[in-house]
Amino acid sequence: MTGSKVMIITGATSGIGKGAAFEMAKRKWRLVLTGRNAEAMKEVVDECKQHGASEVTYVLGDLTEPSTAKKIVEHAISTFGQIDSLVNNAGMLVLGTLEEARDDLDDFDRQIDGNSGSSVCGTNAIPESFYYCMSKAALDQFTKCLAMELAPKGVRVNSVNPGVIYSEIQRRSGITEDTYQAYLKRSEFTHPLGRVGNPEETAKAIAFLATEDSSFTTGELLKVDGGRAVMTVC
Repeated sequence: MTGSKVMIITGATSGIGKGAAFEMAKRKWRLVLTGRNAEAMKEVVDECKQHGASEVTYVLGDLTEPSTAKKIVEHAISTFGQIDSLVNNAGMLVLGTLEEARDDLDDFDRQIDGNSGSSVCGTNAIPESFYYCMSKAALDQFTKCLAMELAPKGVRVNSVNPGVIYSEIQRRSGITEDTYQAYLKRSEFTHPLGRVGNPEETAKAIAFLATEDSSFTTGELLKVDGGRAVMTVC
């Protein structure tokens, strides 16, 4: 569909980013996907086309490198001539406590550099996720400040703050499979709806904020968390 809107999605090869790519493909948006895994990216691109996307392109790169973001924007403009929406989704989970952080700030720097999307951890403290929660809280405030700064230019800035979602981010943090399964089981009790969310549910919230359905919404932190934020237990 020539002339349809253009969306950049970072971290598009798995989890929420992948779900967002499929959702927007169904809506016929033109997509610029980013990630680090070439094989996984090609699979996502093929699936996006199966979901109905007419035009999909991608850029491989590590967003902790400043030059990567510039390359993505330049590629989007040179390919489609416009950018209508950006989904900052790329992220990582670095586990650790304050005590463990005292003598080494490398993990802190890696977490801050690597997270571009928020979650319920921006407002809820989670055990052994010191760096992670700090980075999410910073992103929440970043969203609000940027929303105010860009509103006069007609640019809306919002955040989707998910609870626990089925994805690979926990596994990539280095935990064992048994620990991961126990974490998912516990999440049934820490989320009032009694289950873990899926990427498709989060993707629909992203689509809402990216379209004119939310034309009078900016600076919003939209929780898609099964009620996790209202719980008082960790």
